[in-house]
Amino acid sequence: MTPTILPHIKVLDLSRVLAGPWCTQALADMGAEVFKIERQGTGDEMRHSPPFLRGADGQPTKDSTSYVCVNRGKRSLTIDFTQPAGQALVHELVRQCDVVVENFKAGDLQRYRLDYESLRAINPSLVYCSITGYGQDGPMAALPGYDPVFQAISGIMSTCGLPEGEPGAGPMRSMLPLVDVMTGMVATSTVLAALLHRERTGEGQHLDIALLDVALAASVHLGQTYLSTGRVPQRAGNGSLLFAPSNCFPCLEGHILIQIGNDNQWQRLSKCLGRTDWLENPHFATNAERMRHKAEVDGAVAEITRTWDKQALSQMLGEAGVPCGPVNDMAQAFEHPQVRHRGLRVELDDPRLGKLPVIHSPFRFSRTPVVHRPPPALGADTEAVLREHLRVDDTRWQALQAAGVV
Repeated sequence: MTPTILPHIKVLDLSRVLAGPWCTQALADMGAEVFKIERQGTGDEMRHSPPFLRGADGQPTKDSTSYVCVNRGKRSLTIDFTQPAGQALVHELVRQCDVVVENFKAGDLQRYRLDYESLRAINPSLVYCSITGYGQDGPMAALPGYDPVFQAISGIMSTCGLPEGEPGAGPMRSMLPLVDVMTGMVATSTVLAALLHRERTGEGQHLDIALLDVALAASVHLGQTYLSTGRVPQRAGNGSLLFAPSNCFPCLEGHILIQIGNDNQWQRLSKCLGRTDWLENPHFATNAERMRHKAEVDGAVAEITRTWDKQALSQMLGEAGVPCGPVNDMAQAFEHPQVRHRGLRVELDDPRLGKLPVIHSPFRFSRTPVVHRPPPALGADTEAVLREHLRVDDTRWQALQAAGVV
């Protein structure tokens, strides 16, 4: 068996949609045993977001790509914890778990005795991670919110999109749920840090992770520039507020992204494109000058790139030390030679879905590699986990079924 980094850790996953499940999937990839508690009959909302996969027999299934992308390697239990008997089952599991991850609105789980204080009384060393939109306190703590809401509130959207005055100008959200993904990453890091603290001290603790906090932290130099100077960053399209040239440039088909970060790279670009005369142009001499004459610089570069194939140009510039890359669609991205070399497409053998391609975990360990395992069917592990971990016998199992708890 492949050694993993967290084989001794058990996680109770009360999260749905994306940020929380991203975190618990990362822990599962690292070897943790993750018990995902889902609603009977419906499960995680992401199970119902098309498109849906076909099974090994070629027939349509109710398995959604949105669910698969953040739920591999877990065990799905359907338990109705709105009932006291369901709460008792979850409490029994909590006694054996190291981590709880939940993303209910602040205060919601208290009515089911599944909040931090209730579960700490059962397991004082528990690491309890709450993921919410606005955090556990403050005037908006009880409000719901999804990724695009926090792209908007945090100012991220205001920095994306075409500059004012250009056709189609206006704020633009990322179609990828970047705040959710970053929040999942922050939650994973925070859980691991809390487990390290517990290992040293024996203490559990409550982790308060907010999408709003993560989104503002992700503003990095744009947020810091505002705090330090009072200047509100303006939209630059695919350009940069720091460097020039930095933009998408047209090619014979598609585009290439070129990001020049210093004057040495500019010199390499000029030589590669056969325009050493640019090195004598005072408008192009330094990054500060190029930023002042951005339109002129971009226009000059575009005149040459439009005569090139984007893949050939990217290879030539890359080999010369110029930061760049072809603007790929998703199909081209998975065919990129470095993507193929890194094995970022992984095929899993799923008993229901057959060969299931998934994206490789970004975590890489030399001695304890991640293990990719298929996502669970809704409720597939309820009986096995309760019998294995809680010693539920036939009589109790039948009673739980009769009561509609499982």
